Amino acid sequence: MYAARRTGTREERPTAWALDHSSRILHPRPKSLLPKMMNADMDAVDAENQVELEEKTRLINQVLELQHTLEDLSARVDAVKEENLKLKSENQVLGQYIENLMSASSVFQTTDTKSKRK
Repeated sequence: MYAARRTGTREERPTAWALDHSSRILHPRPKSLLPKMMNADMDAVDAENQVELEEKTRLINQVLELQHTLEDLSARVDAVKEENLKLKSENQVLGQYIENLMSASSVFQTTDTKSKRK
């Protein structure tokens, strides 16, 4: 490929860097020149990285879905607590109203059994 140049008594060949550098510029090395074992290793690493990335993406989506579910449940719990407090208040009002009606009605007056016996 490269011819040796004669200079005086010594034959000069292009250095490895010159060959390598010039070949990269003129003829970049295709990936297919790498050893097959190295390609297989790289493919395995790429496949493993892809699987790992898909797993991470799946887990992130699952965490986000669980966060949304937790937010929805928290909002529901808050709404139920608020409704519970409202119902307790209404029950107290109704209880007081019933007590007032019972005390005003003669049907619900307490009878003193001891005074009637004497």
